[in-house]
Amino acid sequence: MSITASLVKELRERTGAGMMECKKALVETDGDLDAAIEHLRKSGLAKADKKAGRVAAEGAVIDAGDDGKAVLVEINCETDFVAKDDNFLGFANRVAEIALASGTEDVKALGEAEFADGETVEARRQQLVAKLGENIQLRRTAHMEVDGGVIGRYIHGGRIGVLVGLQGGNEELARDIAMHVAALNPPYVDEDAVPAEVLEREKNILKAQAEESGKPAEIIEKMIAGRLRKHLAEITLVGQPFVKDGDQTVGKLLESAGARVVGMVRLEVGEGIEKEESDFAAEVMQQARGN
Repeated sequence: MSITASLVKELRERTGAGMMECKKALVETDGDLDAAIEHLRKSGLAKADKKAGRVAAEGAVIDAGDDGKAVLVEINCETDFVAKDDNFLGFANRVAEIALASGTEDVKALGEAEFADGETVEARRQQLVAKLGENIQLRRTAHMEVDGGVIGRYIHGGRIGVLVGLQGGNEELARDIAMHVAALNPPYVDEDAVPAEVLEREKNILKAQAEESGKPAEIIEKMIAGRLRKHLAEITLVGQPFVKDGDQTVGKLLESAGARVVGMVRLEVGEGIEKEESDFAAEVMQQARGN
């Protein structure tokens, strides 16, 4: 059977696969469009399985929000080039919308959700792997819901995403604080959120440092208390100088607006993933030798 350009075009529009892959699939299936679609799906699954073991530490953090709810989704790929691809970003944005609607933080459940036209998110992920030639993975999601408050959303360069929930204040303030969290990455909202074991460990370190000074016990106690206050200010959101106005802390800014933070989450692309170190000089030498 003759494979026409219009048939190749239709298959490409329905699957998103490359032109040559579409033509090859139609040749393999004697021009049967449905069989060609199935062939491409199987091919995509095989390619996705083959690439699944490759390190995917690049990608994007995407946000979505509506009616007091918001979500961040991290989707990984292998290179920054693919992370900026329109196909990758289109997929990521659609997944964020689905994650927001479903409310699930279970990546497997998200993969089983419907993407479009009866296909699942996982099926579309496999097709994208086949199309872009890289390992692509849904890594994690983070949800936030604030009843009667506001949620600030901030994405920095597609690589860092932050949600900040406030009771009181407004969306502009919430977004400003989300921007601050993106920049300075405070581990805790306030002193109450610092785990007791973290506090005790820091006290022991400060005590050992102060005792080396040889000062009297009452002076040492004051030294420990002062240094602990300084440390807590550094590791808590409310204690840090506000990134857009260093003359006031985030805590003072919130107080002046009659607001308080009720939730904070920050995702950064690839954090915690062990990346492969490439020796580019060795790679060039290997290619030059034909190995």
